[in-house]
Amino acid sequence: MRIRFAGLASMALLAGVLAAAQDAPAPPQQTGNPAPGPGRPGRGGGWGSGMGGRGVGGTVSEAAADHYTIKTETGDIYRVQYNQNTRIMQLPAEPAEPGAMRQRPQAIKADEIHVGDAIMVMGEIDANAKTVGAISVMKIDPARAQQMREMQANFGKTWLAGRVTAVNETRVTLQSQVDNAEHTFVADENTSFRRRREPVTLADIQPGANVRVQGAVKEGVFVANSVVVMGPPATGGPAPREGPPPQ
Repeated sequence: MRIRFAGLASMALLAGVLAAAQDAPAPPQQTGNPAPGPGRPGRGGGWGSGMGGRGVGGTVSEAAADHYTIKTETGDIYRVQYNQNTRIMQLPAEPAEPGAMRQRPQAIKADEIHVGDAIMVMGEIDANAKTVGAISVMKIDPARAQQMREMQANFGKTWLAGRVTAVNETRVTLQSQVDNAEHTFVADENTSFRRRREPVTLADIQPGANVRVQGAVKEGVFVANSVVVMGPPATGGPAPREGPPPQ
């Protein structure tokens, strides 16, 4: 059985990058969809795996008429199959001027992706066969690709994101879609709390809330400097995108 991962989310820039792809012009609709090879579905690798296993990121080592071959940060080789239904886009570089408006991803042609480019892929992942039936392919500016790698490397060290599962006095446990694992942080007298832009308190952090946390590991414990509650407590409906707190 194969599973189609259609959500575009998780992890900071990864979320912003691929979620923004939904706003890009759709390609002409054709019959048929790309499909991975035989085997059981699984998670991707590299910085694409920061999306809860729903994407693969890596560097293009082959660019053919109907597929790309990529090498992930973990050294895995994936064949990315695409066709007319696949959205192929490019994420522009960050604006040079601070505060300048960021450009949305732009649709590009398949042959505008070359060997050496960094790409993010969403679709049907077969981890056994190392194939992806691509729903979307995003060409990433080199500087942004490096930023993604750094963000993933810093997850659990300088930031956390996830859905709160337990609160025990000043200790908060959350389940993160970034790495599909449980994490714990503690708050102290220096921790600030916000819901969106409104100040709140630790008492407002309840199980079901989706939070983004900035802080640092001290003596083996993640101590929060700031906690942002993303929207109302989760009583239904989709969870907000997870990503690192704004700097």
